[in-house]
Amino acid sequence: MSGNGLVSSIRRLISAEERLVRSTPSPFDQLRQQMNDVLGDEGILKEVVQPGEGPPVPQNASVLIHYSGFLEYSDLPFETTTHRKYPQMMKLGRDVTLAGLELGLLTMKKGEFSRFLLQPQYAYGDMGCPPLIPAAAVVLYEVQILDFLDSGQVDNFIAMSPEEQNEVPLSTLLDVVNTLRSFGNRCFNQSRYDNAKDRYKQATKLLGNRETQSAAEAEAIKIALLPLYLNLSLTELRLDSPHKALKYGNKALEIDSANTKALFRCGQAYLELHEYESAQGCLVTAQAKKPFDCDINNLLRKVAICYKDSLDKQKDLYSKMFRDLRGK
Repeated sequence: MSGNGLVSSIRRLISAEERLVRSTPSPFDQLRQQMNDVLGDEGILKEVVQPGEGPPVPQNASVLIHYSGFLEYSDLPFETTTHRKYPQMMKLGRDVTLAGLELGLLTMKKGEFSRFLLQPQYAYGDMGCPPLIPAAAVVLYEVQILDFLDSGQVDNFIAMSPEEQNEVPLSTLLDVVNTLRSFGNRCFNQSRYDNAKDRYKQATKLLGNRETQSAAEAEAIKIALLPLYLNLSLTELRLDSPHKALKYGNKALEIDSANTKALFRCGQAYLELHEYESAQGCLVTAQAKKPFDCDINNLLRKVAICYKDSLDKQKDLYSKMFRDLRGK
């Protein structure tokens, strides 16, 4: 074969390879074929991998999500939260900075896992974000909604004057309180006890400011306060503040004198304060309501042991005092 023939063959081979490469869709092109257009301009494409339940995420909500961001042809994410045991609660409009990601989140439901393909105008723009994100990059986000709270409703309510807050329906106030309590519970489960306490106290303050219009409203306020006082009592115990824990436990008992959780919390607080007779009294009353409750029975045994040790120490102390007096 002549030199020119060899060159022509090589060129034909290269051209064929180039056509093959051009005809093979890229990874993102393959994804596009199975995704839906969120806005109608192909700027945000979505694929639901695992459907969620309930209503979609509302505007200005706070979301608890796991997410990972990828560039095309990259198996490793340029950012991810999947290594965190407790991902941070993120508020839409403040903590979520990518427009495409926020708009995508508003289409999701609790428990949903989805993929979003974002064009540059909905992601990092024409400039990118060097050195991680090149200019005009299309990015893929995989997102799972673990939970969300309608914090926008809370923000709007707190922004009202006390007079305006009293004019809204009681159901709205109770929704706000439940959201704050859910925030507090989330913080408590992450051992962020000071943050949890702040949320619970904020909720109790809103309920305390309410001017009730009827006996039914007053009863509804009490019912809403009870779990908050119980949560505050437990939180104060975690913060090593037994006096405050006892205060909130007693507030709960003022609402429901037979509440076993409140009696148990007071028993725990009295034990920490070394007031063993009072602890025993609370726990015996709780045991009468729930005789087979393991937590109550175990704590009652612990109180009995501590009480006996305390009495033995007092006895030894008095014996020593009398011996010293007789010796003199």
